[in-house]
Amino acid sequence: MERRAFYRNPILPWLLLAPQLILVLVFFYWPTSQALFWAFTLEQPWGGGNTWAGFNNFLSLFGDTRYWATVGRSAFYAIAATVISMGIALTLAMFVDRALKGTRLFQSVFVWPYAIAAPAAGVAFRFIFAPEAGLIGAVNEIWPGIWNPATNGFHALGMVIVCHAWLGIGYNFIFFLAALQMLPKSLSEAGAMDGARPYRRMLDLQLPLIAPTVFFLLIMNLISSFTDSFGLIDVMTEGGPINATEVMVYKLYVDGFKGLDYSGAAAQSIVLMILVIALTFIQFRWVEKRVHYN
Repeated sequence: MERRAFYRNPILPWLLLAPQLILVLVFFYWPTSQALFWAFTLEQPWGGGNTWAGFNNFLSLFGDTRYWATVGRSAFYAIAATVISMGIALTLAMFVDRALKGTRLFQSVFVWPYAIAAPAAGVAFRFIFAPEAGLIGAVNEIWPGIWNPATNGFHALGMVIVCHAWLGIGYNFIFFLAALQMLPKSLSEAGAMDGARPYRRMLDLQLPLIAPTVFFLLIMNLISSFTDSFGLIDVMTEGGPINATEVMVYKLYVDGFKGLDYSGAAAQSIVLMILVIALTFIQFRWVEKRVHYN
C-alpha cells in the first residue's frame, strides 16, 4: 500500500523546502541564466552596458584552433583520469572484499584521499613530482631532464591526471566495495570450485553483476573530470607549460577573469555545460543498454 505524507498546514512543506530552493536558485539557475544572456552579448569589461552579438561569440569560439586543442585535451584528461581512478579503486575493492589479513585497516585508509581538498592535494603532488627533490630528483641526477613538468607539457599533464585520479579513488572504492559485498558469496565460491582464478571470477561473475555501479561511477567520474579539475591545475601548473594543461574549465577562467572577456567566457561555459549534458545523455542512451539491473 502506497504511503504519502500529508501536512495540515499547506505552507509548511514549502517552508521546509525554501532553503534548498533558494540555494539552487541563487547558485545555479541565476548564474546559468546570466551566462546564457552574456553569451549572446558583448559585455564591457568594467561595466557600462552591453551590445547584442547573437551567435558571434560562439562562431569566434569555434573558429579558434586553441579552443579545439583545449577540447581534445579535456577529453584525454577525462578518459585517462577516469580509467586510472576506477581501475585502481576496483582492484583495491576486490582485495578488500576477499577479507584478506589487514583489510579492515586498509578499508579505512583507502577512503582518506576523498577527504582531502583538491588544492591541498595539488600542493602535495607538486612537491612529490618536483624534478629537483625526492625520488624524481634522484632519477633526474642519473638521467638529467628525464622528468621536468615545468618544461615538458606531457609530464605536466600526466602529473595533474595522476593527482585527479588519486583524489577519486576513495569515492570509487566506497561504491565498488559496497556493490561487491552485496553479491552472494556462493557465486564466487562456485566459480572457485570450478577452477576459475580470481581474475576470471571478477570478469565473468562479479563485474557483470555490479554493472549498474560501474555505470554510475563512469558518469560521475567523467563529469568530475570535466568540471572539477580547475583547483588542481591552478595550484599545480596554472595551465602551463605553454598551455599544455589548459583544459576547458581552466581556459574559461583565464579568458573571463584574467582576459576580462566575459562574453567569450560565458559562451565557453554554455558549451561546457552542453557537452557534459550531451555526454551524460549518450551514456544513458547507448551505454546503459549494456547494463543489467536484475
